[in-house]
Amino acid sequence: MRKEQHHKGWNEIKTNDSWALFKIMGEFVNGFEKMSAIGPCVSVFGSARNKPGDKYYELAVNVAKSIAEAGYGIITGGGPGIMEAGNRGAHLAGGTSVGLNIDLPFEQHDNPYIDSDKSLDFDYFFVRKVMFVKYSQGFVVMPGGFGTLDELFEAITLIQTNKIEKFPIILVGSDFWNGLIVWIKDTMLSMGNISPNDLDLIQIVDSEKEVVDIIDSFYKGNILSPNF
Repeated sequence: MRKEQHHKGWNEIKTNDSWALFKIMGEFVNGFEKMSAIGPCVSVFGSARNKPGDKYYELAVNVAKSIAEAGYGIITGGGPGIMEAGNRGAHLAGGTSVGLNIDLPFEQHDNPYIDSDKSLDFDYFFVRKVMFVKYSQGFVVMPGGFGTLDELFEAITLIQTNKIEKFPIILVGSDFWNGLIVWIKDTMLSMGNISPNDLDLIQIVDSEKEVVDIIDSFYKGNILSPNF
């Protein structure tokens, strides 16, 4: 028999929200303590749906492997697809492999390439996103869906508004990203909704060497440190 849905009243919602603050604080404290001990990392984002053998899965493995060989750890969302590929590349290079997992009703499960002591679980997207932004020295964005775009545009917005320090934001796969950049230039920029120099915050590449070159070049003149 189908259970009747319980609709919470305003007072019940207020009570639940008050208690939720303690769990939110706990996720922040646990995340800060673990992430601050890891050292400089680069975040790799992308679709959870790509499988081994897929063009962008294999490219993500090579990108992450090259980043790890250059001395940076790899942070991913901890799940399958491009996230798995990122952790796999770090694992192959013997580098630091971090997974920031989120409890979702579909797609998400831990991948086997995360370091056993560097797998963190989150219930709250916004807490998880803070960890990505605070402890990443760069965002490498592979082809993905709405979640990937969410991370991309949040980072651009935070840098654009001077809420965090500037760091490299690299889009990998010109075939996938060029259409978006054309729309941004032809629509957003032409309507005056962004400034021309906002486009300098992102770069498009197609190879792992280009990714590492951009990151290394940026940090020749900038300090490796948390972003806020």
